[in-house]
This record gives sequence, C-alpha cells and structure tokens, in this order.
Amino acid sequence: MKLLEVIGIEKSFGGNRVLKGVSFSMEEGEVLGVVGPNGSGKTTLINIIGGIVPQDRGKILLEGRSIDSLPAHRRARMGLGRTFQITRLFSNLTVLENVLIPLRYGSPLPSRPQVAEEILELVGLAELRDRPAGSLSLAQRKRLELARALALKPRVLLLDEIFAGLNPVSIREIVSLLRDLNRDRGITMLLVEHVLKALFQLTRRVIVLSEGRLIFDGRPEEMANSEEVVKAYLGERYRGK
Repeated sequence: MKLLEVIGIEKSFGGNRVLKGVSFSMEEGEVLGVVGPNGSGKTTLINIIGGIVPQDRGKILLEGRSIDSLPAHRRARMGLGRTFQITRLFSNLTVLENVLIPLRYGSPLPSRPQVAEEILELVGLAELRDRPAGSLSLAQRKRLELARALALKPRVLLLDEIFAGLNPVSIREIVSLLRDLNRDRGITMLLVEHVLKALFQLTRRVIVLSEGRLIFDGRPEEMANSEEVVKAYLGERYRGK
C-alpha cells in the first residue's frame, strides 16, 4: 500500500484553473521533489494535501484512508507535518515555547520539556532555546519551523521552499539535516522547491508541474531529456544535459 496517494486533484480560484487532474503516489521513506515555474500550482498542491485549501475534485489518501474531509489539525495528528515558505512562528514566544505548543497534541505532559530540548538539539537550536523567535535569522526561523513540525512526530513532511532565501552554507546544513531525518527516522518527505542543486542531493524522484498539469514524473537526471520540461521550466541551457 502506498503511504500517500494524490488522485486526480483539480482546483480553481474563480475562473483560474490552478490544478488540472494531478495524480501521483509516494512510498514510505521516499523523498519526492515537486518543481515547476511560478504559478504552476505547487503551493496550492501542498496546501491541499495539508488540508489548508480544499480541492474541487479528486482524492487524498493516507495509507489508503481518505483524508479529504479532515481539517489541517486532524491531518497533522495523523502524521502530516508542514513547513511554510514564509515561516509562521509565534514571534513573541521563545524558541523553546514554540516547540512546546505542538507537543501538547502528541506527548505526555511530564515529557514535553525533555522532548522539546531533544528536538532543538536535533535541528541545531538548543543554545537559542530562550531567545524570542522573532529575533532569529531566516535560516534559524526555518530550522525552528522544521522543529515544530517534528514535534508532531510526522510520517510525511510537506516542505514548501525550505531553501528559499538561504545562503549556500545554510542550504548545505539543512540538506544534511533533512537527509539524516529521512535516513535515521524514516520520515517521508515532499519538497516543493526551486533550488534544484539542493533538491537533487535529497531525492531520486521529481515531479514537474506546468500550468496546473503534471508533465513529468521520474529521476532528476532525466528531466533535461523531456522537451516539455525544458520548454516549460528548465530552459534551453539544460537541453541534453
């Protein structure tokens, strides 16, 4: 059985058809990249999977069970973790307090402080535990958002442009962190991303969206062999690579 199945998803906003029958599935432990030009429907797709936006047609299955009728918080409790391109933290609370909040939904009260400390250690923020979240750098905020998602013990992590705006050093560090989470904890990951160099270090499979349609599903190194992908997204410099 597939861990996550997306079947015939369609979505329109007004008269604009953003997604047009998108279908794919993921195995447990897989890391899947989702790429495409701006406006191709990537963030709408991840919002639908996470329960933030309802689809017009189609189904989302988690371990064969339909989750279409479940709100975002119910999906999170079932194992769908989420980060956002623009981080959504409690800026006036400390780093530690930001992680303690989602732990209310999955960890016994006596163990929460210890679990929060362990998560902060894992993402490299332990020394900043008492800092207000609003005082963190962009790279640190993205790590904290990842820590909050990990607090729910996700089986699937939905990551929306986690590398956006980061310098090369920060990108390498987060690539290493995500690789460790996938290898050591078996967390399945779906990454919406534009930083292809970083993405290709993590995944063996990529899907490409263009104008709301899925136009490619395969290995990253095969993308440049697709005339449609080159034309819609990669550009002529990638042709034949």
